[in-house]
Amino acid sequence: MISAGDFRNGVTFEMDGNVYQIIEFQHVKPGKGAAFVRTKIRNVIAGSVVERTFNPTEKFPTAFVERKPMQYLYNDGDLYYFMDMESYEQIPISASVLDDNFKFVKENMECTVASYKGNIFSVAPPNFVELVVTQTDPGFKGDTATNVTKPATLETGVEIKVPLFIDEGELIRIDTRTGEYMERAN
Repeated sequence: MISAGDFRNGVTFEMDGNVYQIIEFQHVKPGKGAAFVRTKIRNVIAGSVVERTFNPTEKFPTAFVERKPMQYLYNDGDLYYFMDMESYEQIPISASVLDDNFKFVKENMECTVASYKGNIFSVAPPNFVELVVTQTDPGFKGDTATNVTKPATLETGVEIKVPLFIDEGELIRIDTRTGEYMERAN
């Protein structure tokens, strides 16, 4: 059990039959009245975020969310297959569970699969991936304005904006959280 007075960022707990994770918390002690805890919490299964206040003495059961590294193997229609790195068991995961940033993942990349009581609710790709540019227009000499970008298609099929000096066939590093070009990868 965890009391609302012990809330910290990242803590997971059960409430009303759902699992929530603390995104932000603030202990508030007004001049009049009792203290309370103002929080922003995310329903880890549905993904919705709500703001809620708690009495610091309220108690909730702690929820243990299992996060496991798994290797992405391939997809077959609406199912994406992942391999458990310890048991080598292959697990199919529905496309509805995957986040938008999964478009940067290619076969054999390691992802973090989160589950609660055996139910998988999230697949997180690595924060940074290195992908090859498969198609982009050539840069123009003399166009040296700062922060000028052009569209580029990557080996996973996703299109992002890259600086003018990036050419086809180059390996680049991308931040999967923002979907932005970071740097050339050597």
